[in-house]
Amino acid sequence: MTTTDRQRTESAVDTRPVTLQAAERTPTALWNDSADPHELGTAIAEYGAVGATCNPVIAYTCIKQDPDRWVPRIREIAAEHPKAGESWIGWKAVEELSVAAAERLLPAFRASGGRDGRLSMQTDPRLHRDRDALVEQAVRFSELAPNIIVKIPATSVGIAAIEEAAYRGVSINATVSFTVSQVVAVAEAVERALDRRTAEGLPDREFGHVVTLMVGRFDDWLKTVVAREHVMVDPGILEWAGIAAVKHAYRVFRQRGFRSRLLVAAFRNPLQWSEFQGGDLVVSPPFQWATDINDNAFPWRPDAIDDEVPAGILDALRAATPEFSRGYDVDGMTVDEFDRFGATVTTLRQFLDADAMLDALVRDIVLPPA
Repeated sequence: MTTTDRQRTESAVDTRPVTLQAAERTPTALWNDSADPHELGTAIAEYGAVGATCNPVIAYTCIKQDPDRWVPRIREIAAEHPKAGESWIGWKAVEELSVAAAERLLPAFRASGGRDGRLSMQTDPRLHRDRDALVEQAVRFSELAPNIIVKIPATSVGIAAIEEAAYRGVSINATVSFTVSQVVAVAEAVERALDRRTAEGLPDREFGHVVTLMVGRFDDWLKTVVAREHVMVDPGILEWAGIAAVKHAYRVFRQRGFRSRLLVAAFRNPLQWSEFQGGDLVVSPPFQWATDINDNAFPWRPDAIDDEVPAGILDALRAATPEFSRGYDVDGMTVDEFDRFGATVTTLRQFLDADAMLDALVRDIVLPPA
């Protein structure tokens, strides 16, 4: 190879972030798993992100890490609403954080006709037992900005709320969702809602519905179970559990023609990004994960979604614990069983804890210790 040929070859190499390359060359959409303004700005401009999310943990972290902005603003909110409690004040800050993030995503929202460019805003986890309260809050959140998509937990109560909220025109993103049976139940609820709207002649539009499968949290739960039950298993096998569940769910969504997309979140290893490339779905890694993927130029394949997890790995996972089959099989759980699934309980409690921490943060700002 001559020097000139080598230079031509090197100049043809795409040195842009691998997430941006993947976003441009596959139907797989990248959303940023944070509403932090600094992270989101970089994710959009440099990594090709076309969506983002907020939840109690993210909101608490964003507010705590940016005291110069949020301490005076929370004091202003308290002064403007002298009868408001700390929880109301904290959630008002969450709304403002979410609306500001949604504003940054409007160009992607318009360019995609509403399919992307969404900011996922989560309903208050303290409402998880009250269908009507979840629906009412979802409707209100959806009115804060045209590109808000509302997260409702994939529990028995939450799925009923999802159907009603989607029927009322709310763009839906299911959360607290870890298994194939959960995402299928959510997608079916959305289909029922869309069919009801059509039957009643209600306006049709691109709602951008997505159904989250928290891939790493499924792995986390299986690791907890095998450790608790003293099951000896190749630890590498457990890293494939969530990947297998997503690939299976993706096939089911395609076969059944669901009008919602899968969204993959809660990353624990980089395969939970690369193994889904080429699919018409959303991958939503935390900002640091996207940064690390790009910094390491982690390889990806444009048709990776079509590669099946080897049968031997699936067999080993089934043998390790029946919890894998509950999470992997379409009929692994009934809707009523979702509420007591280990990952559901753990995640709901984490979100509730974040609500309590946000309350405490607001309390320390509005009524600092003597």
